[in-house]
Amino acid sequence: MSADLYGEGVDEEDIRRERAKAREIRKSRWWQTKLSLGICYYCGKKTPAKELTMDHIVPLARGGTSSKGNLAACCKECNNLKKTMLPMEWDEYMKR
Repeated sequence: MSADLYGEGVDEEDIRRERAKAREIRKSRWWQTKLSLGICYYCGKKTPAKELTMDHIVPLARGGTSSKGNLAACCKECNNLKKTMLPMEWDEYMKR
């Protein structure tokens, strides 16, 4: 079923599948190492590991995937501000 809920041609089932992958990655040693560094990918601030969130650099709603190359540990503030922005949109937002 092609839901196209996000206006980007992204299928609802694809999003569900990618979210399940992300949940599995959260359990991995790779992700635990990312958290232990305690640095937000976007603002660079030192943040306690328990306060870091997983962000899709290219959001699922914009066609991103739950792969190591597309996941970043970031603070809740940056994650909430970024929402579904693409990296270039985020960069423009931060410049303003």
